[in-house]
Amino acid sequence: MFKSIFLYLSQKENFKNYIEKFGPTKSLVERFVAGETLDEAIEIIKDLNKKGIMVTLDKLGESLNEEDKIDEIIEEYKLILKRISEENLDSTISVKLTHLGLLISEEKAYESVKKIVEFAKSVSNKVCIDMENSPFTEKTLKIYEKIFKEFGNVGVAIQAYLKRTLDDLKKLSSMGAEIRLCKGAYKEPKEVAFQKKKEVDENYKKGLEILFSPLSIEKGTYPCIATHDEKLINFTYELINKNNIPKDKFEFQMLYGIRRDLQEKIVKAGFRMRVYVPYGKDWYPYFMRRLGERPANLFFVIKNIFKA
Repeated sequence: MFKSIFLYLSQKENFKNYIEKFGPTKSLVERFVAGETLDEAIEIIKDLNKKGIMVTLDKLGESLNEEDKIDEIIEEYKLILKRISEENLDSTISVKLTHLGLLISEEKAYESVKKIVEFAKSVSNKVCIDMENSPFTEKTLKIYEKIFKEFGNVGVAIQAYLKRTLDDLKKLSSMGAEIRLCKGAYKEPKEVAFQKKKEVDENYKKGLEILFSPLSIEKGTYPCIATHDEKLINFTYELINKNNIPKDKFEFQMLYGIRRDLQEKIVKAGFRMRVYVPYGKDWYPYFMRRLGERPANLFFVIKNIFKA
């Protein structure tokens, strides 16, 4: 119920003004979002790198259909990549295709992300294509496969709650792709997505078994385990021990501001840890999805409302 409410509110921009002005929610925004400017985000990356944590930086935003604004976003991502290179930061970038023209056409999104991936390659960096809600899944994978075959330095996020996911993972792992496996943060119909946590977790485990199979690793597949769920992390440990997977052949990923203790624990154990760091003025939809995923954040807000 909580998740449905916050996914609904994520589409109501007029609620954003209240959040910005109310102290408890404003502090939560600052916990999950690394500021509104690139300079603020760069400082966060530096702090995480000092702790041995890698980063993927995301310029927040989605659902653009104005070509001049899309061109601005492309140039901003090039600037981000340039700054990462100049300051020798351990960070890649993540992009959303609806932020790069997918609402206009597949061709526009392809040309846009191609420019970013090509520039990333020129500065020895990589790009991950985020996955959005299910109407865009097939289009996103189609563009990803094309870009991957052309350039190689690009990964893609796959959502475990979708019923098609295991087939997608088999195909992508046969290509030797870099795959970020997450649970999924959008409200989806039961026809395309599992609705119960137990079902999603079980599908996630099956996905991990595909990604860490000897054949997948032999093909060059690079699994990115994007979860804060310790049971799934422990299941991953079992798989890598069982299949003797070297620590440099995969990484764990988490969201900025969530389970910092676990992030540091994984690093101390000698594993690769990457944190997804979002920034930008278009933080509202992202923030509301995070609230929906973690009821504890909602209870924090309610507690502080009664204190006010």
